[in-house]
Amino acid sequence: MMRQQSGPAYRGRNGGAFKAMGIAAVAIACFYMMTVWHGKTGAAALHVGATAAIMMDAGTGEVLFEKNADVALPPASMSKMMTELIVLELVNEGKLEWNEPVTTSRYAAGVPGSQVGFNAGESFTVRELFEALTVHSANDAAVAIAEHAAGSEPEFVKLMNSRADRIGMSEQALFANATGLNRNDLTAFAESASDGDTMLTASDVALLAGHLLNKYPEVLEVSSRSSIKLASSGHRLASTNLMLEDMPFAYPGNDGLKTGYTPEAGYCFTGTAKQDGRRLITVVMGSATSESRFEETQKLFKFGFHDKSGGLLATVQNSLGLMGETIISIGR
Repeated sequence: MMRQQSGPAYRGRNGGAFKAMGIAAVAIACFYMMTVWHGKTGAAALHVGATAAIMMDAGTGEVLFEKNADVALPPASMSKMMTELIVLELVNEGKLEWNEPVTTSRYAAGVPGSQVGFNAGESFTVRELFEALTVHSANDAAVAIAEHAAGSEPEFVKLMNSRADRIGMSEQALFANATGLNRNDLTAFAESASDGDTMLTASDVALLAGHLLNKYPEVLEVSSRSSIKLASSGHRLASTNLMLEDMPFAYPGNDGLKTGYTPEAGYCFTGTAKQDGRRLITVVMGSATSESRFEETQKLFKFGFHDKSGGLLATVQNSLGLMGETIISIGR
């Protein structure tokens, strides 16, 4: 709820009269600029070629663009951000150690999709597997670390859904496995969590990304790498994020965050970039091609960073010469 503060809204010699005029001017300007900004030149004029999308300011939580953002869809490997979050929490709680060895299972070695490519019975550290699932979106690494952390993937899924509730994700949010794969890809493995499919809204994904970055910003030290080298095997794994520096769709300030693809989900991408101290988070779900998810994200970033004011209210205040004045208090 928006409430007028008890202090002066506009400082001037005529006191109350100027205060009333200031508030009226802001109200009129807000209405006018909202019509123009969101209509002709703003988000309403932005076409994003995806089933669903959202863009938010990571610092303020302001949603700058949304399209079908509250429709539950399969997120594919973007759901691995929850796997990353739980691993980081367990490490910070002392329940896991980065150099702790993990022995890979038959299920982990056989899970389809993007992989490290190990066999059952091999050993990797928690850090190696975390970096592989974060940078290369390796499904085998995600399963191996989930089984190690919780005893089995179904038990790890319980942690995922419990954490989703604590973050405040929507009632539609459901995590079904550690990878984001479709359950039909997992039914051949008795050890797998294959009772359902992961479903998230674009708003859910953005909320998850924002929480991950806010609580564990060090994840960007990993997600910003164009590749990683596994010490145990010497294998080098390339990043799936083609918007990093020197990549085909490089965008200034991009340092993450997570790609995803299944035939059911289409091509997905959660992106983040920081320019001039301002960080944006974007989510694109259901793009038609691998390239288009990055092209649509570029489009969102260009729109988001083009508005240097930081939001509609700041634009109005600036136009009225009221920057630095507290006009309206939004919540507490």
